[in-house]
Amino acid sequence: MNETEHLDLIVMLAFAVFGGFAIYRLIVWVRTSPVSADPWSPELESSVRLPEAVPVCPRCITPQPPGQWFCEHCGSAVGDYNNWMPYVREFSQGEVFRNGVTDRIRINTLTVIGYLILSLGSYIVFAPVYWYFLFKNVRRIRQEETQPTLPEEQK
Repeated sequence: MNETEHLDLIVMLAFAVFGGFAIYRLIVWVRTSPVSADPWSPELESSVRLPEAVPVCPRCITPQPPGQWFCEHCGSAVGDYNNWMPYVREFSQGEVFRNGVTDRIRINTLTVIGYLILSLGSYIVFAPVYWYFLFKNVRRIRQEETQPTLPEEQK
């Protein structure tokens, strides 16, 4: 073994030790993180499971008849397996992209990075055009959050 092979071996060993320690710390961090309470009350959980319970659209809360793929009121994808069907999945993805540029979304770093990566994978060449409208929507949402709201009497 020459000197460069020894150096390569030492560097690989150092990366393995550092990587192992990082994975160990990640596992410890996940295991010691606080567990959040179940947001569903037992009464709500049992009422959702009743046979007479009606599914609703997650966007507009309109009751949906069984077997629907899209909400008749707002057009949102409501089918049980929409995201698994190749053709219908495109509508679900389109709804996500449309929400990013037109609706009020939760603004945080992870959400914006997710929209950027997802749009880059879907639009490739046209992704910068989508990013323009995404950041325009983000700017609009942040401006709305900083503006004080007036009481109904003063409007």
